[in-house]
Amino acid sequence: MGGNSAGRAYIGSFTSAGGHGVTAAAVDRDTGALTVLGSTDAVRDPSFLAVGRAPVTGAQVLYAVSETPDGAVAVFATDGDGAPRLMGSPQPVGGDGPTHLALAGDHLVTANYGSGSVTVLPVGGDGSPGAATGVLRHEGSGPDPERQEGPHAHQVLPDPSGGWVLGVDLGTDSVCVYALDPRTGEPRPHARTAMRPGTGPRHLAFHPSGRHVYVLHELEPTVTVCRWDPAAGLLDPVGETVVIPDAADGGDGPRVYPSEIVVADDGRFLWTANRGHDSISVLTLDETAEKPVLAATVGCGGRWPRDLTLDPSGQWLYAANERSGDVSWFAVDAETGIPAYAGSIEVPSASCVVFG
Repeated sequence: MGGNSAGRAYIGSFTSAGGHGVTAAAVDRDTGALTVLGSTDAVRDPSFLAVGRAPVTGAQVLYAVSETPDGAVAVFATDGDGAPRLMGSPQPVGGDGPTHLALAGDHLVTANYGSGSVTVLPVGGDGSPGAATGVLRHEGSGPDPERQEGPHAHQVLPDPSGGWVLGVDLGTDSVCVYALDPRTGEPRPHARTAMRPGTGPRHLAFHPSGRHVYVLHELEPTVTVCRWDPAAGLLDPVGETVVIPDAADGGDGPRVYPSEIVVADDGRFLWTANRGHDSISVLTLDETAEKPVLAATVGCGGRWPRDLTLDPSGQWLYAANERSGDVSWFAVDAETGIPAYAGSIEVPSASCVVFG
């Protein structure tokens, strides 16, 4: 984060639902508070963002998906005091509805929900993405006829070793592992790990040790714990834990759609955002990292928390509340991991928060 007393946060939102696009905000490190600096709607529905650096100049850049039927990715310069500045034109991803993107070496990878595919694009010297070098479509379906009629890739994430990219597919109840061709960047299927049918895996997060993965499910409020072998590029599921009280008993409340999972830098806690329940769950982890225990749930500060992000210091947790149109921040108790509401700002149709 730049500056002496304040850093920067970037907030994505759905322009088709009244959002402002990409919003830049100053971050007060002492209080966690955000102050809006400016926004740009130069890209339609930039629902997910990622911060990177231009390979040649080293300048910080901001990547955004355009979650539209003719999906694309865009890059913004962040060197000004206000809204990020669009660099060039958005680059097509050859897929429908990209919901997530991540940097993997000198390539950008997107998860395309609508078409159930992942796309790899090279990154140029100034940070701009080039034409796609590979599009890999998943195959299969799941038992939910409305949500799992076909593949729906929802997240892509490189593993900490840098040797693999993992893709989470809600439609096929699976996590795929790919290797990127070192020359072309083309994604090569390596392995596929099945989750419990009908759970609808949405996002995953790594334990800081790099040896465990936590897969959060959208269609059932549970987390699957997996061992991760970075040498072999293989996931091994070892257990499942509920993230909502009474969820194991079926419950009588509204249906819950978990959205995001975050693991503490010291590996002692993990948090999930839960749409429908409008909450943040706190789970504790022991030294094995394999037995999360649900410790508490707290309100998310709004409605329909689509994203949850830990700031670089690990002291503040931010929830992007899509339907109430705000971003809330919470002070994380270092002993219990329980977040305490500390404030919020208005951001219509907020969908994600990242830090620069």
